[in-house]
Amino acid sequence: MKNILFPIVFVCTAVACLVVLIVVPKMSPASSYPCSLSHSCAKNLTGLYDPNIKTAFFLGKTILIPTPKKNDLSLTSVLGDYKPRGEKRIYVDLSQQRLYAYEGNYLKYSFLVSTGLWNKTPTGDFTIWVKLRYTRMSGGNSAIGTYYNLPNVPYVMFFSNASVPKEAGYSLHGTYWHDNFGHPMSHGCVNMKTEEVALLYEWANPTTQSSLTYASAQNMGTKVTIFGVAPTE
Repeated sequence: MKNILFPIVFVCTAVACLVVLIVVPKMSPASSYPCSLSHSCAKNLTGLYDPNIKTAFFLGKTILIPTPKKNDLSLTSVLGDYKPRGEKRIYVDLSQQRLYAYEGNYLKYSFLVSTGLWNKTPTGDFTIWVKLRYTRMSGGNSAIGTYYNLPNVPYVMFFSNASVPKEAGYSLHGTYWHDNFGHPMSHGCVNMKTEEVALLYEWANPTTQSSLTYASAQNMGTKVTIFGVAPTE
């Protein structure tokens, strides 16, 4: 990381002055993205599984990270020439803590989820802008017992819109640190059972191309609509 020197001049007397050089760190593009709430660390946007990390930390507890099966490390879509029945859309009903995936008017999937408890899950219409097979998420507040550090979060689909930018870090993703689905449990993201989000990940656009797949004009992301009010528990 390079530093930038900014001179600040203070006039001390009529004949002398003191020049102070302030060293200011130069921010890289990655460092402008926070690693907090349910956000993924931007510097770890590779999508690759890290086999050297065995444990995670959530709500004061150390958790063993499940070892993926060999076929779980697949980098490309298994759907092949699958043709959807219509436009793909994802709906998340906060009041019911449930996700629905549609192809036109056809209901493809219906899954229980866990949305924001410590921070609200945003509502509105969003678009998936990137898919990562794995990433690390960390944040929370150790002073109130909500700190978490979760390596190798699986099947991550980040979404955004004009009001909730990409760097806000909201996503749909797999969850190995709790199984309390149907109840708010996250810091803002949409938690899903890993085996269920695996299906959604391969179904949703952009079409999976590698461990890291960005949406583009040629490979557009699926629309995600989030509505309702999460229950108070």
